[in-house]
Order: sequence, then structure tokens, then C-alpha cells
Amino acid sequence: MRTADLIEQKLTAALAPQSLKVDDESHLHAGHSGHREGGQTHYRVYIVSKAFENKTRLERHRLINGILSDELAGGVHALAIHAKAPDEG
Repeated sequence: MRTADLIEQKLTAALAPQSLKVDDESHLHAGHSGHREGGQTHYRVYIVSKAFENKTRLERHRLINGILSDELAGGVHALAIHAKAPDEG
């Protein structure tokens, strides 16, 4: 299974998002730290979920990092997170 699919599956199961987009940006980091042949190292996540209501940006990031702890400890070198509650434009 592709890492992007695993990230999407885990976040969907844990946070029941209203919207979720996982972009593999590994190709943009060729030659940089953490990049490896074949990619699957750098990701950007856009997620909207009720689970983020009344949570700070830091709390949201910690929640996502906890859900994806295995991936972050393994092959994922970088994860950019854009997490919002449904009422946040």
C-alpha cells in the first residue's frame, strides 16, 4: 500500500473528516535531506474535521502526529499539516 493511502486510511478512521487531501510532495525534495529514490517521504495533508473544534493548532498537529506515529518513525521524513474545524473558512 502506498504511504499516502495509508495516511488517508488512518486519518479517516480516527477523525472522520468532512474533507481530506493527502499530497505526496516527495518529487519536490529530490536532492534534499530525507529524500530517497522512489519518493514517499514528504507529504502535505489538508483536513477538515469536527475533531479539531476548540483545539489549538498545536493540539491539532499533535493529534495527527500521534495517529501517524508509525509512519513518522519510519519512512515519512516531512509532514505539512493544514487542519481546520468545519466552521473555519
